[in-house]
Amino acid sequence: MAPIRIGVVGCGAIAQVHHLPNLATLQDLFEVPIVCDLSPRLAEAVADQHHVPRYVTDYRDLIAADVDAVLLCHGDPKTEAALAVLEASKHLFIEKPVCYTLADADAMVSAARASGVVAQAGYMKAHDPAFELLEQEVPAMEPVRFIQVNHLHTDNSHHLAHFGVRRFDDQPAAPPTGRGDSISEALGGDVPDAAKRIFPILAGSLIHDLYGLRILFEQPERVVSTEVWNDGWGVTTILEYGSGARCVATWVELPGIREFVETLEVYGDDRGAIQPLVDVPMESAVMISSKKGSVRANHYHKTDWHFIYILYGAFEYYYRKTNSNEEIKKKIVKKDQLLFTGPLVDHAMLYTEETKILVLSKNPR
Repeated sequence: MAPIRIGVVGCGAIAQVHHLPNLATLQDLFEVPIVCDLSPRLAEAVADQHHVPRYVTDYRDLIAADVDAVLLCHGDPKTEAALAVLEASKHLFIEKPVCYTLADADAMVSAARASGVVAQAGYMKAHDPAFELLEQEVPAMEPVRFIQVNHLHTDNSHHLAHFGVRRFDDQPAAPPTGRGDSISEALGGDVPDAAKRIFPILAGSLIHDLYGLRILFEQPERVVSTEVWNDGWGVTTILEYGSGARCVATWVELPGIREFVETLEVYGDDRGAIQPLVDVPMESAVMISSKKGSVRANHYHKTDWHFIYILYGAFEYYYRKTNSNEEIKKKIVKKDQLLFTGPLVDHAMLYTEETKILVLSKNPR
């Protein structure tokens, strides 16, 4: 079968870091003949970097090109472009948030059905191996009593700094996108400012956790309570399910930390708990034991990264950005905690007691 020809709309970080590199590794399945961005210089630079033969600045020109499918990863709202793709009988992959209102979602579903094409949302975490394992295990845990979601979000600049994301300032002046109007329509009526502030976070980030809960436990019966805190950069909600189970879900922005922490825990009466730790491809898993007072690492990695899970013991973790004059930072890592150490970060560990760790790495050791 010939490769599927995909046009990419939006050449920002998600396209540069994830979609285009991933499509390049699957050249037997996919081909990218054209990209689009409002910034002519960015469209040209990304096309050149990823060996894409053509670039445009109007998504309608991309839709009219010889493509089988369109990947939408530009700014919100995406409804107008999505409907244009579907009405042109092209397959659609759309990044989250898909849209803000039920009416827009219904319109997309109707357009996809009328054209007989595939329309898919970028809900990739539902296909992570750890989540798929959870799907298998949860039915045997009945009755589920308690579910907990913790989404500790850091400043995106921390991880984007490792990828050399291209940016330009040549976007033409454009009329308002309608994003605010879409959010107001979705919320309806007179709502508190806190709800307006947190809605894009729910739709754009916590959505990964919410669709995971929906897959595992269907729709909740009701929202017991919701608190917006941390000056609008935190939300905690309690959901009630028909079985009587409760879910406590928290999202909070912690800009000073240099890792994302996103956990889903499910507790039953008699089988204990399942807590997925890592859900990305890796090449190495190593168990390391260290004596009290020993020092390990004291280096940095160009491209490698590690997830370090502490089976028992504790250590002091010292770190700063490579080739910087930043003050060295320290955190204490203890039993049952997971630490991420990324590329281009100077780091060292001082073991304060006898410790055993499990190290999961991107590259083989």
